[in-house]
Amino acid sequence: MVLVQSSKLSLPPSVSATKSLLFEPNSLSLALMHTDSSLSLFPSLPFPSLPSLPPKPQTLVPSPSSSSSFLLIHQDPIPKVLFLVAGPYKGGSQILLRFHVLQNDSFFYKPQVVCNQKGLAFDSKLGVLLDINHGVSIKIVGSINFFVLHSVSSKKVWVFAVKIIDDGDGEMLKLMRCAVIECSVPVWSISVSSGVLILGEDNGVRVFNLRQLVKWKVKKVKGFDSNGKLDRKGLKSSNGDGEDNGVSSSSGNACNGALDGKTDKHCVSVKQRSVRCSQDSGEGGACFVAFKREATEGMKPTTLKAVSIQALPPKKFVILDSIGDLHILCLSAPVVGPNVMAHMRQLPHSMKVQKLAVFPDFSSKMQTFWVSDGLHSVHTITLSNMDAAVNTNNGDVTQEKLIRITVIQAILSAEKIQDLIPLGANGILILGQGNIYSYTIP
Repeated sequence: MVLVQSSKLSLPPSVSATKSLLFEPNSLSLALMHTDSSLSLFPSLPFPSLPSLPPKPQTLVPSPSSSSSFLLIHQDPIPKVLFLVAGPYKGGSQILLRFHVLQNDSFFYKPQVVCNQKGLAFDSKLGVLLDINHGVSIKIVGSINFFVLHSVSSKKVWVFAVKIIDDGDGEMLKLMRCAVIECSVPVWSISVSSGVLILGEDNGVRVFNLRQLVKWKVKKVKGFDSNGKLDRKGLKSSNGDGEDNGVSSSSGNACNGALDGKTDKHCVSVKQRSVRCSQDSGEGGACFVAFKREATEGMKPTTLKAVSIQALPPKKFVILDSIGDLHILCLSAPVVGPNVMAHMRQLPHSMKVQKLAVFPDFSSKMQTFWVSDGLHSVHTITLSNMDAAVNTNNGDVTQEKLIRITVIQAILSAEKIQDLIPLGANGILILGQGNIYSYTIP
């Protein structure tokens, strides 16, 4: 039997009820999303020994907010941690982006943002205003140097790059719209990791090569110098991206700090590329990978939605579908495109999963993740033999090896589970009905 250490975290009395959580593992920062659509930010918490949260959040982000995410920016000598909040503005006719940068692991502040492209405008009192209709729902997903914005009503996915620049008066953020994907089918989930963008669709996922997707040409201005390369070592992120996702330019002078690890002050304009998302399109290095499932005689196959995508290193992803089954997607490296070798397989398990939490561990061959039935139970699962995925023979034969699946722990919660957040390879936060519990496997 594996013993589990558990504790209940006392919440600040000044905040509204909490409905979901976000955790950033590099800085140990925690964000609470509240029922009134406000957010509370707590930087550098001493997990897993934290007995309670501070009496007041270091930063309170007022409502309305529709989606939020942490992301990292490569910065020498250590990366910068950003927290991004998106919400409606002017009755939903625009989208407001609010950036918060973590300074010295102690507090978040609102930075100045430079954005020169049409449809992007910075307001020092508000944030960045996008000329995009908010509609019924939006979703943002952060990675390293990039974030992705999806608007259900607009049927589009935008890819943005963020970097740090210094004009001599202090650091500022540079926001660049890199690409837009016009979606012809519904998108249920998004993941950005390991140099790929993955969209969860009906009956499978669509994979884009991020480097190929966001190529641009750059206009240069004289009188500036490059800051050189950034440190990429020792990075980890909540979405499993442990490498920088580079951008290249057809002219060789790209504003490519995001992918090549350079902060380039030359960049003043970016030529946006538009990629249409359709089943038969390979533009942007896209390919569709379908779920594998056994056909049942006499029964019409049901449509499965890819509702959650979590990264597993390297080049692997665990996917939750709409009926509670789990799938493993394995990609060939490094090229993604119309002829990419990708393999999807279903994981055997007895629980119909409603919640999935993954903490990618690049230092271990065994990966740990947590699943919940959305009621009162959580299972801790390990996967080994993860190097099994895509061995090819003349590019058309995929050889499988067994992936060993082990349930090493079951956790029962007295409260119905709303959210799961991994703290590391052996720890997790569980959000119940307004209370947060910390569980650690010694």
